[in-house]
Amino acid sequence: MQQVVLPIKDSNVLKEVQDTLLNNFKAGRRNYTVFQVGKATLLRVSDVMRLKQTDIFNPDGSINKMRLFMTEKLVNLIPCTLKPVQTELLLYRQWLLDHKLDSEWLFPSIQHPERHITEKQFYKIMSKVGDLLGINYLGTHTMRKTGAYRVYTQSNYNIGLVMHLLNHSSESMTLAYLGLDQASTENMLNQIDFG
Repeated sequence: MQQVVLPIKDSNVLKEVQDTLLNNFKAGRRNYTVFQVGKATLLRVSDVMRLKQTDIFNPDGSINKMRLFMTEKLVNLIPCTLKPVQTELLLYRQWLLDHKLDSEWLFPSIQHPERHITEKQFYKIMSKVGDLLGINYLGTHTMRKTGAYRVYTQSNYNIGLVMHLLNHSSESMTLAYLGLDQASTENMLNQIDFG
């Protein structure tokens, strides 16, 4: 049976996931930063893993661009903002230096710094976080889905914006991606004051 991966909708649960990523692993700073970058940029996990340090940092260690243009699979250039994760990226760069992880990759494997962390490795990390917290819907796409859900709710439910950012072709595809099933829709409708 295939696992259902959903966005993290509850801010308290999100904080628990972030704290667990940061504090329960040898490479916690890396794992946390992967999650934060994926959540803020809405990139697919494969694109996050393929980021190089030169995509993000100048030689002096400053962030090289506040906007990143990535080429997703089958997609043209997608603008991604790095501003929401600027602090995390600078802390992460210092962590890389402190741990002498000299790699071209932004998110290197600890055992093999010449390679980036794989989707499979990150899936295992997210799975362990889920086990530790008793959450059964975490996976590699949780970060992207969570970022998209937060854009959706904080933009006054602007489904067109989210569709554009995710490069989806239909509202129904985006709503399903956001985990907005009939029960979620009814719950939202129940909170509306129709006067």
